[in-house]
Amino acid sequence: MSASTSTPRSPLSSSSFSNVNGLLPNAKKYEEINVIGTGAYGTVYKARDLLNDGHIVAMKKVKVALTEDGIPLSTVREIALLRQLEAYRHPNIVRLLDVCHGGQSMERDQQLVLFLVFEHVEQDLDSFLKRSPGPLSENRIRSMSYDILSGIDFLHSHRIVHRDLKPHNLLVTRAGRVKLADFGLAKTYDADMKLTSVVVTLWYRPPEVLLGVSYNTAVDVWSCGCVLAELHTRAPLMPGTSDSEQLHCIFRLLGRPSRFEWPDNVSILPDSFPDYPPKNLADVIPNIHPDALDLIRRMLVFDPAKRLTALDCLEHPYFTDEPLM
Repeated sequence: MSASTSTPRSPLSSSSFSNVNGLLPNAKKYEEINVIGTGAYGTVYKARDLLNDGHIVAMKKVKVALTEDGIPLSTVREIALLRQLEAYRHPNIVRLLDVCHGGQSMERDQQLVLFLVFEHVEQDLDSFLKRSPGPLSENRIRSMSYDILSGIDFLHSHRIVHRDLKPHNLLVTRAGRVKLADFGLAKTYDADMKLTSVVVTLWYRPPEVLLGVSYNTAVDVWSCGCVLAELHTRAPLMPGTSDSEQLHCIFRLLGRPSRFEWPDNVSILPDSFPDYPPKNLADVIPNIHPDALDLIRRMLVFDPAKRLTALDCLEHPYFTDEPLM
């Protein structure tokens, strides 16, 4: 599932706002119906494609700060990257159908309104789990878990970290397939990025983010481990109410890390927390397949360098010992 080719740099340069019509089409060919939801990166609308027989789409509205030279080069490159990803038509990535502009915002600071137009999928994983009449079958859980990890591995292989994996950002098709959404205009990662406080919903936030240290793609593996546990229990694994309480939730589950495991240059010390002993994950997620338990345990590791990668997860016995249904 992993693509080995590196993502080429876009040859596009920054464009002035006056030339944006030549760079992006206008959003007027879409008619907004209602708001689907809001997230860290913008508002999502259900809309009609007026040039395609009223076909229903999902439009994400984002605002980009303009520079003296116009549209920032970084934004142009990110749009080019999203278009490149769409060319792969990965089955576990929501399809990007169009990128268009909605003009300049009326706010004092110069901002360009962009619309990312995606395929519309009726429900997200959160609503799917709430509507399910009973526990999901093991085959359904394995299939959904594989879909999520396949999408994550695809993004990581193209140097993209999602940063906000949660049930609301995982869409479930009528056929029961899962697609990753809401990664548009997420930054391509480098070796020393830090997450802002608005990124990654608290319950799925890994310890390195809560402690304010640098991160990499392992942040998505942690969030995915929390989601996979939720597929089994249909309830959040670690529903903290604040950054501090979230760390308590993590340490109550995994045990408080030793000073040797604690990252350097962190203002919070391990002694700030009780010496929690680790819980048996099998008691927290009862009736779970032993291979699924091992997979989640190896995804929810305090040290991000010791977590499985998304590709490691796809090659885990949970998926390889028996054929996916």
